[in-house]
This record gives sequence, C-alpha cells and structure tokens, in this order.
Amino acid sequence: MAAGLPDLVDCARLAEEEAVLHREYELEALARLRDMLAEPRGTLQASFAFAKSASGRPGVQVKIETLAQLLCQRCLQGFGCRVNAASELEFAAAESADPDTERELYLAPNGRVSLKDLAEEELLLALPMAPACDAPLTCGNAPGYVTDERGARPAVGTRRPFSGLKDLLKKT
Repeated sequence: MAAGLPDLVDCARLAEEEAVLHREYELEALARLRDMLAEPRGTLQASFAFAKSASGRPGVQVKIETLAQLLCQRCLQGFGCRVNAASELEFAAAESADPDTERELYLAPNGRVSLKDLAEEELLLALPMAPACDAPLTCGNAPGYVTDERGARPAVGTRRPFSGLKDLLKKT
C-alpha cells in the first residue's frame, strides 16, 4: 500500500462521494493467506468503487487481481494461480441489520472498514479450497497417473474398486 494512504475508511462518506480507490498489497502482508501460499511473493491489486445502494446503505464493489503461488494439494509443488474476482457488498452497522438486499452484508462497526481486510476477504473467497495445478502430466501425484524415470504418464490398468457394484445391486 502506498505510504500515507489510510486503510480504515468511512464507508458512508465515500459512498456519498462515489469514491473509487485503488490499493496494492504485498501478498506476504496478508496474514490469513500465508498458509495457502507456496511462496509469499507477489502483489494484490484491489479497487473499491463506493456508492449508495438501493436500500440507502453505503456499498462497495470490490475488484481484485493477482497471481498467487499456491501449493498443489496433489503433488505439494507450487504453481501460479491467476485470480480475478469481484463482488458487491453493503455495509451494516450491526449484525441485526435487515438483510433485505441482493448484495452481501458486511459488518462495518462505527461505519468504518479496513480496505486491506476487504481485499484479503475477496481473495480468500476466490481461491480454490483445494488448489491443484492444471498440468496432470507434470503433477507427480495426480489421480490416474504414475511417475517414474520417464516422467508422469497415464496409469495402465487403473483399479476400479466399485466397477462391479452395479451388478451386485441388481442381484439384490
């Protein structure tokens, strides 16, 4: 984030002004993301377009973009995952706020919100729950592939433990 720019902002004031803010965050500075990263390098670009919603509450459209180095859950190797995501939020002062809106409600105590937290939340929601690289031929533990001195290749004679289940069910 650029020096001197506030992170904690007044949602209502920015919505009245229809402000658009842009921020850049180092991925290593996002604490909730650290365990998901293979390497903490890279940046997260975020834009926040504030406006009043139809319900009269302040709202924001959050857009993020990054290339994160995630850990493949099959081969435990790092791979690049490009993320482009956006969502629209309305701010509520209390959890008991009327949820009569098409947008997701975001709790903003005292009408203030952390831009960094909004961007980090958007990224966490956009990332896959179980990251896997998109190259099964190079992924050493990909299902249906074996790896030996010749590299990864489709497994021959793959076991199918439930292949006879359909016939067994017909007999009962």
